Amino acid sequence: MASVSARFDIAGDRRFFFFLAVAMTVTIVAGFAFQFAMGRSTFAAPLLVHAHAVTFMGWTFFYLLQNTLVFTGNVALHRRIGWIGVGWVSAMVLLGIAITARIVRDGHAPPFFTPLYFLTMNTLSVIAFAGLFAAAIAMRRRSDWHRRLMACAMAGLTGPAFGRLLPGPLLIPWAAWAIFAGMMLFPLAGVIHDQRSAGRIHPAWAWGIGVLVADQLLMGLVSATGMALSLYGALVAGGAGAKLAPLVYPPFP
Repeated sequence: MASVSARFDIAGDRRFFFFLAVAMTVTIVAGFAFQFAMGRSTFAAPLLVHAHAVTFMGWTFFYLLQNTLVFTGNVALHRRIGWIGVGWVSAMVLLGIAITARIVRDGHAPPFFTPLYFLTMNTLSVIAFAGLFAAAIAMRRRSDWHRRLMACAMAGLTGPAFGRLLPGPLLIPWAAWAIFAGMMLFPLAGVIHDQRSAGRIHPAWAWGIGVLVADQLLMGLVSATGMALSLYGALVAGGAGAKLAPLVYPPFP
């Protein structure tokens, strides 16, 4: 394992992951800025929505900061403040699931997803993110593994941005896969970087990409189960979402 780490501990590695972090940050900011510019988002949203937005966008910039610190040689500070991320990610999981449940219960799922698929997709996505983050923390002493697993975790968070940038209504019923394809551009860039710079692909990409692919496949499988339907029914009972069929695309606003 040490020989693998040494082989990928090259000068261009830190530079690549810094610019990858910049690209993901720009994508996320662009997605939500476009949403606001199109009038589909407002500051009059409920407090839970604001808490979710601040927490997830804050994490995006924290991730960029951490890569900037490594790129500029401030590794000690990177490690010192890295533990902030543990509590931060815990809050992201709770808020991510809570806001998804609120959206579905209120009957506001995006029209290019069926409500049940949207509930399943967002819930599994945030769990996959947390799992990859935990793996990256566990491998923090092997920076080559750590930064690649963290990049895969962060790539998973770009899904909502692509969902706002891509013409989702025109992509029905393949919107989820189109968004997934956009997300995977970032790990793919990492694979190409490794092949060009080290002559081989780091095994961390196989694990990270494997989790993202498995998560994408599970979304469709889980949302088709009777248990998912039962949970959905319990969630939307008494809310506006109860008027929408869980497996039918909702009407456009």
